[in-house]
Amino acid sequence: MSIKIIKQEDSWCLEETRTADLGDKRLNKRLSNVLEMLSRKPTESIPKTAKGWDETKAAYRFLDNEGATLEAILKPHNYATKERIKKEAIILLPQDTTELDYSSKKGTKGLGKLNYENQLGMHLHAMLAVTPDRVCLGAVHAEVLIREKLGEKKRAKLPIEEKESMRWLKGYRVAQEIAESCPNTQVVSIADREGDIYDIFVESQVCKGSHRAEWIIRAQQNRRVLEGDERKRYTKLFKKIEEAPIIGVVEFNLPKTKERKARKVKQEIRTLTVSLKAPYRLDKELPNITVNVVVAKEIDAPRGIEPIEWVILTSLPIGTKEEALRVIEWYMCRWQAEIFYKVLKVGCDVEELQLKTVDRLKPCLALYMIIAWRILYIMMLGRSCPNIPCSAVFEEEEWHAAYIVACRRVPPKVPPKLDKMIRIVASLGGFLNRKCDGNPGPQSIWVGMQRNKDFIIAMEAQNAIR
Repeated sequence: MSIKIIKQEDSWCLEETRTADLGDKRLNKRLSNVLEMLSRKPTESIPKTAKGWDETKAAYRFLDNEGATLEAILKPHNYATKERIKKEAIILLPQDTTELDYSSKKGTKGLGKLNYENQLGMHLHAMLAVTPDRVCLGAVHAEVLIREKLGEKKRAKLPIEEKESMRWLKGYRVAQEIAESCPNTQVVSIADREGDIYDIFVESQVCKGSHRAEWIIRAQQNRRVLEGDERKRYTKLFKKIEEAPIIGVVEFNLPKTKERKARKVKQEIRTLTVSLKAPYRLDKELPNITVNVVVAKEIDAPRGIEPIEWVILTSLPIGTKEEALRVIEWYMCRWQAEIFYKVLKVGCDVEELQLKTVDRLKPCLALYMIIAWRILYIMMLGRSCPNIPCSAVFEEEEWHAAYIVACRRVPPKVPPKLDKMIRIVASLGGFLNRKCDGNPGPQSIWVGMQRNKDFIIAMEAQNAIR
């Protein structure tokens, strides 16, 4: 992949906000300043992060400004992300939704309902840009959903534009816009089962542009599959896939979560192409759509554990074993969205923000999204491109401070390799860096980066009194 080297005199915060247009030049500059301030200690409150009352007051005034919306703050980052996308041959765009629970923040006005009446918060839906090597290049789209009341059964009959599921179609349209603006890059939108929206299949068929965004979606609906020459008979999708031949086997390591232990998974792969019967809609008639299907079913699962089975729908070709396995591999990159949300919630503690209104909370959330992206970007870039100079992502003051504290030596004139510097930073966050430890994870990296900010401030203070 192509790597853009950031000049030493540039700050990454400036780089991500360079094209900001919040309606005032002073506000544009403050955006970069507030982003830099929050990145010092993402888990701390604004007053604890700021260098005194003046900086605290400036941050709150920024969040209260009408021009500092979530969309306006993310727009320059979206632009910087698209510039990085243009340098890639293939880009994957996983989209996902997460809950942000603020039930304990009684003073925040404007929150919506989550799973039950007294659980308050919001839903964040975001689409990331990820390379096949799982390097996150940034966020290309995000929106906040405020649910005023809990769901009603009658919503199933409403037009897609009036449903919460419209967010998935919006995400695919963003992917299509990127495909048009990045003609030399293959763009693939990826979604989990919530994104199994028939309108996306239709949208991809009627795209008028010369470059279409492809899609990979895990099936949730047991849709009707047309059969016979006259297509008057149909069967159900999940029954149809049982007839498909096995074309190969894939193995991968399933990561640990709160609900499960990490383990190695072995799946058998089946493929087929089917014609889906369009669902009935009151507002419009939808066409029947032909889609490709890749089925990955776990074999030899441990006793007492439900086998992992994915039924994946896609617009990508699946004519060969290699093409089918590529669809599985790219689908698994969707986990980067889950890691991103983990960094945002645990690493940046966004559910602990104590702000008076949702209108102030949204722009603050946008700033932390950019910070969470940088942590994830550094982690995965170190694994994908371990031998590039660390100056590709670390500013000189950052890697100098970490090197001095961790190695107790004068920093070398030539920047160390990225993998070495990431391990040094992660060691400040508790990573032991033993031979058996593998690569550092996001938690040790973000803790190390926070501690390193303190070391930078100490070095600046020491230099100031010399």
